[in-house]
Formats: sequence, C-alpha cells, structure tokens
Amino acid sequence: MSKQRPSADSAIHRLADGTVKQRNLLTGTEVWTVPGRGHRPLQPAGEQPTPIDHTRDGHHCAFCESRYLETPPEKARLVRDADGSWRELTGLPAEHLDDTVAEFRRIPNLFEIVSYNYWLLNHGHVPSEAEHRRMAQYLASSQGYDHVLGVVRARLRASGMDQADFAALSDSDLLRQANGFFSGGHDLIIGRRHFVDGAQDSSQLASSGTLSPEEHHQYTAFTARSMADLYGLDPAVRYVATFQNWLKAAGASFDHLHKQLVAIDDHSVQTQAELDRLRKDPDIYAEILKVAATRKLLVAQNDHAVAMAGFGHRYPTLAVWPLHAPRNPWEVDEEVMRATSDLLHAMHAATGSGVPCNEEWYHRPPDMEVPMRWRILLKWRISTIAGFEGGTRIYLNTLDPWAVHQRVLESLTRMREAGAIAPMRLGEECRVSPDLLRD
Repeated sequence: MSKQRPSADSAIHRLADGTVKQRNLLTGTEVWTVPGRGHRPLQPAGEQPTPIDHTRDGHHCAFCESRYLETPPEKARLVRDADGSWRELTGLPAEHLDDTVAEFRRIPNLFEIVSYNYWLLNHGHVPSEAEHRRMAQYLASSQGYDHVLGVVRARLRASGMDQADFAALSDSDLLRQANGFFSGGHDLIIGRRHFVDGAQDSSQLASSGTLSPEEHHQYTAFTARSMADLYGLDPAVRYVATFQNWLKAAGASFDHLHKQLVAIDDHSVQTQAELDRLRKDPDIYAEILKVAATRKLLVAQNDHAVAMAGFGHRYPTLAVWPLHAPRNPWEVDEEVMRATSDLLHAMHAATGSGVPCNEEWYHRPPDMEVPMRWRILLKWRISTIAGFEGGTRIYLNTLDPWAVHQRVLESLTRMREAGAIAPMRLGEECRVSPDLLRD
C-alpha cells in the first residue's frame, strides 16, 4: 500500500529543546537538525591557498581554454562578440577551434556514465546520418584525425589497458572507439575561466556565482537547449539527468566549472516517485510553496521565479522554482529563463565558491503528461552521511532551513547593494502565493 505524504503541519517544526524536524512533502525523507551542530564553517578545511602561476593560464586543467585537444571534439560553443552579443557555433573543425574564444563549450564526456556501447548493445543505437557526416568531416583533416586518435589513446591508457593490447590496436581499431564522441549521450557544458579574472591565489576559483548575471543566463539557457537535443539522441531516451558538481567534495573530477547532462533509458527513481505522488496529489507543489511562505523560508523573488530555503533534504538546500504553469527548461520563454537563471546565480553567489555543492535539475520527462515542475536544487555538501543515517534513514543536517535562509539573505542583501546580482526582492519583500504556479 502506498505511503501517504506527510501533512503540511509536520513538514517543518521546532521542538522544545531546539531540535528542528523536517519531512520532504514529495519524498517523505525525514531530516533533523540538532542544536549545537550548526556552528561549523561552511567551507571544509583544505589545503592552504597557493599563489597562481600565471605562466600556466589556460593550462591549469584539461577543461582550460588552451587544452581543447585534450577533450573530445566539441558539439557547440558560445562566443561573445566585441559588441557584447552572443553566438552559438556548432560542429567546428579542429583547425578552427582557436579562431574564437569559447565562453562555454558543449563537449562529450570522455568517461561516460552511460556509454555509447550501452546504447549500441542494448538499443541498437547507431549514429544518425548527420552524425556520420560530422564524424567523417572532422576526421578528413589531419588536425581532426590526430585529435580524435589522441583522445582515444588517452582514454584507453587511463582505463588501464595493458600495454601489449594497446600496441596491437590499429588506427581503424582506435577510430571505432570514437563513435561516442559524435553520437554519445553524456555531455559537459564547460565554462571558460578556471580562476576569476585577476585572481592571485588558488582559492579564487571561477564558480557559477562569480559569473556575471548575463554570463550565467547564457550558461543556463545553453544547458536547457542541450537537454532538448539529447532527448533526440535515440527513441529509447526517457530522461536527461542534468546536474553540476562543484568541487571534489561534491563529486567533481576537476575544480573547473561545468554542468553534466546524461541521457538514460528510464525515468530516475526520484522522478518516478515524484510523478506517482503528483498523480495522487495534484496540489502538492502549491502546498510546498505555501509551507515555505508561511514558515518564512522565502529568500528571493522576481517576476517569474522564486528561491527558498528547502526543507526535508539530506543536505542544506536552496530551491529555485520558475513560476507560472509547469514547463520544461527548453520550453520557457526568454523572460522566464533569465529570471530563473538570475535567482540561481544569486544563490550560488550567496553560497560562495568555497562551498562544495550539487546543482540538480528536475523536470517532466517528455513521455509523461503529468505536470511536473521544472525546478533546481542547490545542495551544500558540508556534511557526510554516516552510520546514524544509514541505520535509521533519518538524516542529520548541521543547518536547519531557517539558518540557511538567514545566511543567504544576509549575503544577498550585501550583493544587491553592491550590484553584483540582478535586481530581485529579498526576504519579507517576497509576495508569493500558490496562484503564481498557474498562468
């Protein structure tokens, strides 16, 4: 028998001793915040910052702008012209990669979560005619040919292939390993900067919050368009997982800004559970927003989106919701996309570039008609799930939602006064009602 969702009254409340108990109205996850555990610094102790060697600018990691040939052939890039306008360029040949400066690049992931072979062997997926043509054109130049073979060799070496087996491979064998570069389902969206402009030490990494609001808008919209494109990869694609891991403590391979998009052939467990609950309770989103508004958890708002301190999450969380009727990321108009991006950018800026965090996008699978809302969660990875959580399925957060709200609101107020974030209403200036979830 299905479990009923928690009531709004039990969603979040403080006990007499100060313990805060929360339940997630969508998932039923139970979270406690115990007094005295929330005074730790957000940034984990790490190595002391070191001076930046600026002779290595553009070469700090494999995602940097002077190391394009260490990553698979890019699918698209965004460039900014001298007049401030933006253009998207697709399918550049290897010999023209350095003709423009890529502010953001879309490239295949060298180490896929769901590989090209998965799609080939389980679904009979083969490159489309356009993808075959693109691959042939790329390999037709000596630069493109050398680039692809070099990346394939690097991947095989990194995977631990025996030297004798590697030496026995012909160029034709190696090229067969490259189909996923042109018809794979795991992409990265990579920012240009490794460090912020003018950085002096290694702590000054370029995070989402250090972008300008306009740069972040382009980054967010580019990601949404890439999601739509991956849904066309193969008829078996049922969901495109979209996320950003920031810093190694949050699962990032490189401390260089990037999002990931992974096409999968099923609905995620989280998505299916949410869809099941939504069918039974179509007003659940309005209920969540009502709890956030009445418990004073709203952080920021503009004309088309709202940000709140989330409740019932395993980690301290900020949630950004586009308002109006539910639409998928690639379906919203320019105003809604910009408004959503502005609030997400502000949440990252208020969090700070030194805090490990996961950005997770939730949306409606296109093969489902249930009106699931696109929304984005920003989770601060400042604690480690341990034995208590594993044994009880009750999760301990060091910060309750009100503490998250207070910290973020203080930072947002300073940044709004400094003009570092887009205009928005903050805290008690927010006026959100469930009616704003409809057109």
